Amino acid sequence: MSASPFIRREVNGIRVHVLPTERFKTHSVSLYAGAPLLEETVTANAVIPFVLRRGSADYPETRAFRARLDELYGASFGFDVYKRGNNQIIQFRLDAVADRYVPAGAEGGMLREALRFLIGTVCRPALEDGRFTARYVESEKTTVQKRLEAVINDKIRYAAQRCLEEMFAGDPYRLNALGAIGDLPAITPETLHNRYRQWLADAQLDLYVAGDVTPEAVFGLVAETFAAVRRAPAPYRLGEPPKPKPEAKRVEEALDVSQGKLNIGLALPVLASDDDYPAALVYNGILGGFPHSKLFVNVREKASLAYYASSRYDGWKGYAMIQSGIDVRNRDKALSIIEEQLAELAGGRITDAELAQTKALIVSQLNELSDSAFDMIAFDFNGVLTGRGRSPQQLAEAVLNVAPDDVVRVARLARMDTVYFLRDRQGGTGE
Repeated sequence: MSASPFIRREVNGIRVHVLPTERFKTHSVSLYAGAPLLEETVTANAVIPFVLRRGSADYPETRAFRARLDELYGASFGFDVYKRGNNQIIQFRLDAVADRYVPAGAEGGMLREALRFLIGTVCRPALEDGRFTARYVESEKTTVQKRLEAVINDKIRYAAQRCLEEMFAGDPYRLNALGAIGDLPAITPETLHNRYRQWLADAQLDLYVAGDVTPEAVFGLVAETFAAVRRAPAPYRLGEPPKPKPEAKRVEEALDVSQGKLNIGLALPVLASDDDYPAALVYNGILGGFPHSKLFVNVREKASLAYYASSRYDGWKGYAMIQSGIDVRNRDKALSIIEEQLAELAGGRITDAELAQTKALIVSQLNELSDSAFDMIAFDFNGVLTGRGRSPQQLAEAVLNVAPDDVVRVARLARMDTVYFLRDRQGGTGE
């Protein structure tokens, strides 16, 4: 088995993870900031990185902020906001050319300048009168609103979100990682800055650096550029899998759609930290993760009932989601065939070809991680989240060792939790 290639140390209350490698031509830097997913803070937290990207104390105007990236030989900066279990994660990324590709004697080195820029962006924002710049706040509130409206307009994403809201009613996981449109009007430059300061003080921070670097140099640069000493980071708490319901919850909603969306939430209480996680990956792959999967073949290809039919598994929260687009008249037929595929798996009716193809595709995906520094970083951070780190090679080996009985054992844990159906208002026949 291959141990993790990352070298780790806690520096000033930040977990720092370094991957020394000459494989890539850039320094890839990611800063993960995690906070509990809470209704009262989720929207403001989501707006924070949008405002931070507009300027820092060193480069308060957006034009100067972007010009500095150009000065760093075209470094790229970006961020994502998402959830993992009951945590809201904000990931900041910066990709800067490696020192060996820039003129000798560049001031401080590219890695130092990249870290100064990233940490300055996150920790030293542009302010006016001791609070966030008003025009940045108002502009980025609109940006977040448009992104939330885009979910409503994209009925595939909307149906998935609504199914999760019904499945996890009362659980923070029901929340969209970007928050709620109704919370945006109350956000002001002052309240957002207050929230930012609390968020920065409390967030769990994991800083990753991958590239042609030495760990000791990175640890020293982090201590130099992030001088504030924080309390030691605590382990992440992902929250509980969905609690079993006496019977599946059924929800039907009518909107202006031309194609029905049938989403089924499955309680699958296997977490990424569990021994059965590799078997759960294989289970989902056979069920609906790939074009050879049972849902795709039987619901879409053989029965011609669905425009799409697939499943995805979330090992951070312990559930799987089946998604299908169907003619509204075919709901009951499609649901019946989906239930048959679940029963097939629980009954052990798995072909050698299904098992072999699924394993091969999962292993291929894991092997491809090494082609991207950011993919390797993301995979490793998932291990930090779960508290059980596996290298891609270790997980690939575990997947290859999954036996049919292991898949059946996981399949028998799966329970249909929520059936959500989005249909047209008129009760029409769909496309």
